[in-house]
Amino acid sequence: MCQSTILTESPAAIVLAHHNTPLWRALLGPWLLALALSAALVAAGQHWPSPLLQQAWAQANPGLPALLALLLVLLPPALMAALLLARMRRHHDRGESIDCAHGER
Repeated sequence: MCQSTILTESPAAIVLAHHNTPLWRALLGPWLLALALSAALVAAGQHWPSPLLQQAWAQANPGLPALLALLLVLLPPALMAALLLARMRRHHDRGESIDCAHGER
């Protein structure tokens, strides 16, 4: 099966390549990090109980909440796209598997 260089650097591929580490143990760190991030967001919500549009700074400048919401929606996918493009550029990849183009499997 052909794989591009970008896919072989993914954490899941690294975990599956090392058979001596159990999968649950390899995924425990990222899962705990996601759990901690969720807990931090819940704690932040406790300190910010009123809706966004009822905040004093949001009422003073109505364009800022819309900009904040837009950044929260668009920034994570944009960062992921930038990361993938940087990896493709570093490996001189155009998106297809180089190994498959040369007949290797």
